[in-house]
Amino acid sequence: MMPVGDGSFYLYLHGDVRKVSATKVGDVVNVEISFDHEYRSGPADPMPAWFADALRLNPAAQLGWDRLPPSRQKEIIRYLVRLKSEEAQQRNTKQALHVLAGGKAASWREAGTAETAGEWRSIW
Repeated sequence: MMPVGDGSFYLYLHGDVRKVSATKVGDVVNVEISFDHEYRSGPADPMPAWFADALRLNPAAQLGWDRLPPSRQKEIIRYLVRLKSEEAQQRNTKQALHVLAGGKAASWREAGTAETAGEWRSIW
């Protein structure tokens, strides 16, 4: 949920949820929230060894990683563990290290595809 600034919030729904609920971007929805007593905080996925190794070899990126809030780290790890190919892992690790070390996130022109740039904007 993202604050609007007037005390209300925007709720971003995943595309699959919008399909199932037959909603579109901008629709008003009613949401029921309940507490999950079995939830345990912390990353649901362990950090991939290949990403941990890359951070260890890049002190500036490691510092950037350490400065991220745990919720952002968890989101990034969730994204990284779902990368299937070694090429995607290498490409995304290179981009992550660049951003964590203080570089700018890629625009769609620099990244090559709008899809890739959108992924990075969503996790950074």
